[in-house]
Amino acid sequence: MPVISSKRQITLPAEQCRQAGLAPGDEYESYVDNQGHITIVKKTMGAAKGLLKGIKTDKRVNEETSLQTGINP
Repeated sequence: MPVISSKRQITLPAEQCRQAGLAPGDEYESYVDNQGHITIVKKTMGAAKGLLKGIKTDKRVNEETSLQTGINP
């Protein structure tokens, strides 16, 4: 059974890495839900391409104003 090292490093089992398509040097994001479960997601170039396509925006609010006022169009 894998354990957390004193440096908080975790070794993932090779079979899980193969199943997830993870290889040495891959970049990932990790998330913790409200029950303490950790999810690891491999970063993939272009995965978000087109994600915001078709989202309507308010042309009267620019990015700078939005950041300063907290407006979220």
